[in-house]
Amino acid sequence: MDFKIFSERIGKVNNRIDEILVGKPETLYGAARHLSSAGGKRIRPLLCLLSCESVGGNPDNAIDTAVSMELIHTFTLIHDDIMDNDELRRGIPSVHVKFGESTAILAGDLLFSKAFELCGERAVKILARASSEICEGQEMDMSFEKINSLSENEYLEMIIKKTAKLFEASTWSGAVVGNGSNEEIENLANFGLNMGIAFQIQDDILDLTAEEKKLGKPVGSDVIEGKKTLIAIKAINNTDGTDRDKLIEILMKKNNTIEEIEFVLNLFRDSGALEQSRKTADEFIAKAKNSLKNLVESDAKKHLLDITDFVIDRNK
Repeated sequence: MDFKIFSERIGKVNNRIDEILVGKPETLYGAARHLSSAGGKRIRPLLCLLSCESVGGNPDNAIDTAVSMELIHTFTLIHDDIMDNDELRRGIPSVHVKFGESTAILAGDLLFSKAFELCGERAVKILARASSEICEGQEMDMSFEKINSLSENEYLEMIIKKTAKLFEASTWSGAVVGNGSNEEIENLANFGLNMGIAFQIQDDILDLTAEEKKLGKPVGSDVIEGKKTLIAIKAINNTDGTDRDKLIEILMKKNNTIEEIEFVLNLFRDSGALEQSRKTADEFIAKAKNSLKNLVESDAKKHLLDITDFVIDRNK
């Protein structure tokens, strides 16, 4: 998908981010701008603006709400990188690597605060609820690294909170700001939620299959960190004997060797776990698209559907 068609919308979002993230101390604001200035598709703010448009609203009225979604997203990236000790993000040094851990924490807190300062009154409770659930999902993700048995339902609950709820908040708030009907708001919220689930599953797949240059961080970092992804869960369920024991052993520790990572990646493919996870992502994309079936036909609706295709087809 060519995101150039969204250049005007993205430009408005970027300009507002630039306006918001200026102040002193300059080091703090520089750290807060670091990841935003490095790029990103701005998918969450786009979903907010397009959702507003799709129900007949004026997207300019949703700019600040859309930007608040991006600020919360960037806040989570900064804190995630600190917790996971990730040194790269979007192909550049992580905020804590470039500015130090203390400043990075403050930069994340600044983004969090600015998001609520910016978010419109009608959407603030939506964003607050999503932010709480993001924290719950992150804690679940970290706790899963310490256990060797995890169900697919537990994994889905975790990524719904950690990732999908901010997608849901983006489409939900856009529909609210656009004065959508109750049915339209509910359908767009469901659309965002299901797309967010598919997005995270696809992210897990890309961690194993994308080129490092396109991924913006080392390939296989989830394995290095002992993350329990859907692919890992399916591989454990699909494998037995010594291979299963070795897989669990590797996933239960961090800083695995290149040989161990290669063993896991090969097992993920050979066990069918990778392909099964792709099919699961496709199922959630289908659910997302189905949520829009009763929405009035418009360019905004078409763009929303195009973004779902991008989510599942992207390679970075």
